[in-house]
Amino acid sequence: HSKVIMEEKSVKIFRKPMGPIRVEGEVHLTDHKGNEIPHPPAFSLCGCGLSKRMPFCDSSHKVAND
Repeated sequence: HSKVIMEEKSVKIFRKPMGPIRVEGEVHLTDHKGNEIPHPPAFSLCGCGLSKRMPFCDSSHKVAND
């Protein structure tokens, strides 16, 4: 008998001050209809509503906070 060792994979989600929501780890990102949105293993979601690449951050918050 061989033992199968399951590696626990954790997801990290944190909000940067005055900016994006950083997501790291294996997640399923979908739109409001449930359609999968492709993304890299680590990405930032828009937290200010100004991004032209929604739902991803494009750093528009930096211009708004200047």
